[in-house]
Amino acid sequence: MIWDRLGVLTDEVSPDFEKALNWIAEQGLKHVEVRVVNGVNVSALADDLIVDIRKMVEERGLYVSAIASPLFKCALDPKRFVESGDTFGQKEQGVEEHFEKLDRVIEIAKGLGTTRIRIFSFWRELDPQQHRDEIVHHLKRAGDIAVKAGMMLLLENEPSCNGGFAEEVAALVTAINSPAVRGLWDPGNEAYGAREAFPSGYQYMKNALAHVHLKDAYIRQDGTPKCVPLGSGDAAITAQIKALEGEGYAGLYTIETHFVPEGGSQLTGTRMTLDALRALLEEV
Repeated sequence: MIWDRLGVLTDEVSPDFEKALNWIAEQGLKHVEVRVVNGVNVSALADDLIVDIRKMVEERGLYVSAIASPLFKCALDPKRFVESGDTFGQKEQGVEEHFEKLDRVIEIAKGLGTTRIRIFSFWRELDPQQHRDEIVHHLKRAGDIAVKAGMMLLLENEPSCNGGFAEEVAALVTAINSPAVRGLWDPGNEAYGAREAFPSGYQYMKNALAHVHLKDAYIRQDGTPKCVPLGSGDAAITAQIKALEGEGYAGLYTIETHFVPEGGSQLTGTRMTLDALRALLEEV
């Protein structure tokens, strides 16, 4: 059903890039997203390493589907209090430094043979709506850069950012109004943020998205979120995939489980998630 379009983030499998690639190829997956390679964030990769990475990926019959960058995970104004989240090894930087990083990530994407770059919508303000025009202004500028470079920027729903949820991301994509900026729908992030991923979140995102991450999560009794294998949380993954496919989505899916079982490893968590997905798709 989706097997010819299914991939995984490599560092969700293992911090060892080659080990991750070997396992991914053995599982019959088709593509990889690159976020961290042997401890180095993708946005900081040197030119010689980019050549090696692409060769390693393609030797195993895979391809790089997207750059899972930390672009625009930064404060609009460092003087204001904002939320923050994981930047996967990247230090806190300002907006203009992220635009410099965008130029570099575009070159990295070209070197790895992809046109897709994941981005975010700046660390979440106390009142994101109050700063909407500023957010749109910067992301429209990024879209203009991407158009000229032949790139697609994928804006992910990330609860620690201003586009934290489906409704917000869809509204930003509409306001940006660029052919180079589309939504990256992660129903697991929606559930992680205590929102209904399906059908509510999907109804906002379905006309704005161009890429899908597969993750599942639920809110524990103490109010804290927990990532779990697909089908074990509140993201309604089976119904979500059925709706996507039924409504003509022909894009890619990437497993980003964020689940590591107690006493286990990232590989164990991703394997459990992939096994769960196989079982779920038998029902679709």
